[in-house]
Amino acid sequence: MPLLKRGPEVYPQGLFDLPPTDLPWTVAHTRSRQEKALVRHLAPLETAFYLPQYERLVWRGGRRLASYIPLFPGYVFLRADAASRAVVFRSGLVVRLLEVRYQDLLQAELRQLRTLQEAGANLVPFTPLAPGDIVTVADGPFRGYRGQVLREQSSVRLIVSVSMLRQSVAVEFDRSCLTRVSGSAAAGEEHSAVV
Repeated sequence: MPLLKRGPEVYPQGLFDLPPTDLPWTVAHTRSRQEKALVRHLAPLETAFYLPQYERLVWRGGRRLASYIPLFPGYVFLRADAASRAVVFRSGLVVRLLEVRYQDLLQAELRQLRTLQEAGANLVPFTPLAPGDIVTVADGPFRGYRGQVLREQSSVRLIVSVSMLRQSVAVEFDRSCLTRVSGSAAAGEEHSAVV
């Protein structure tokens, strides 16, 4: 997969100064990995949007590379009237448009995110993990390792178990490297992760 370049995050610059009654918020649920393509489609239409992104550093071939990933994969926040929403939906990049019932609440939450970004905060997605969830390490020296979340702890560790011997070893790693494994792919694992 190619590294994602940083794209525009907000249009227009005064997006959060507009009252929600002027143009209501709508959430576009995009096709897989089409968030930035949708934003590029919106630019000539002058449709207001917010696509918060974060920087993820990866190592490839001994080089450290930066990739810019949507903070909420699969979603772009729009402010558009009915005619603009119809054009967005017909783009072929959107699965569905989600109605926002609590406009003021979404406005306040997104404004907070933007303010944090502008202040230099390093925002990263946080996926809550529950005991029993099967996870895989997505980056770093343990990339590809799988395990099961046993319990929540203050430090994050991967526990690799050899079931037959009933013995385990632990290594600490960054929690941001974990991704949840979907149902059928999780069957038959021999490792455990303590998170």
